[in-house]
Amino acid sequence: MLKIYAGKNALKTIQEHGFKQELFTNFLGASGGPKWFSLFGLDKYLFGDFFKGRTTELNLIGSSAGAFRAACFAQNDPVAAISRLADKYAHTVYSDKPSVADISNSAADMLTHLFGKTGMEEIISNNVFKAHFIVAKSKGLTSYENKLVQGTGLLGSMLLNKIDRKLLTFQFDRYIYRPCSSQLKINDPYNFTSYYQDFTKENIGAALLASGSIPLVMSGIKDIANSPKGTYRDGGIIDYHFDFSLNSGNKPKGLTLYPHFSEKPKAGWFDKNSSRQVLAKSYQDTVLIVPSAKFVESLPFNKIPDRSDFQNLDANTRIKYWLKVLSETDRLADSLNEFTIKQDLNKIQSFLT
Repeated sequence: MLKIYAGKNALKTIQEHGFKQELFTNFLGASGGPKWFSLFGLDKYLFGDFFKGRTTELNLIGSSAGAFRAACFAQNDPVAAISRLADKYAHTVYSDKPSVADISNSAADMLTHLFGKTGMEEIISNNVFKAHFIVAKSKGLTSYENKLVQGTGLLGSMLLNKIDRKLLTFQFDRYIYRPCSSQLKINDPYNFTSYYQDFTKENIGAALLASGSIPLVMSGIKDIANSPKGTYRDGGIIDYHFDFSLNSGNKPKGLTLYPHFSEKPKAGWFDKNSSRQVLAKSYQDTVLIVPSAKFVESLPFNKIPDRSDFQNLDANTRIKYWLKVLSETDRLADSLNEFTIKQDLNKIQSFLT
């Protein structure tokens, strides 16, 4: 059901100490919209069982859908929160031709549902599960809402990225919204400028919404409180599946757990269809957990959900399909639970060696 990969350092550490929750100090959540549904069972198991009762810090780092998941995991009842998010997202219905405003308003409504009455305060004050939302601050033409102007800017982004990923720094800065007690730092081989902003009651909602605000599809978020003025967009633009390593300041360095829907992560949004691979050094301390091809083939339509389902399927068919996928992922949780009990470490494969 699952494939488990580990970077060089992570594999050595696990072989010496076993696969234990206390080895992990970081948790990654990628962009990808409803592709995340393929990880729902794993999310419930990890934060309802594997990490339950944890007393030491676990940094939750996410962009877009991954940030929304991190916001759930940092609440007092993470399983209830992630279940609310999944149910709300699965039942989302748009008109045949939804506008940018329609989709943006739907995302804001989903955010309210995710937080509930006390979620914001719980995330801000959680000293164990520390959520970090990655956001891309737009510069130049990409900061405009006019579709022609913004599209021209994004075309430029695509061309710059094709030449060298580092050139995207001319158009986007990385912002990481986090608890004030966080010491997490991103070690980025591409040298994107990274700014760290503390959570406040005034900015946490806007920061999370910005992290999932897809260019051209949704409105950018303007002038987030306690942040420099400007337009903030989907964190996946820079960090789609991530190509960086993490530093916990003066805290002990641990491993990074990364449940992901693909065994071939792509660094940024503009790398989705490119042959560029992430760097091995970025994943030396990472354990990647991925649904197997056999599991994916067992799902309706033989694939995991994605945003094209909104266009390609009628609402009833899509909702039925997405709910089926959510229920089927409990099998992945059972598989991971069995692995942790048996400690069959021979199942772990080397990643990017």
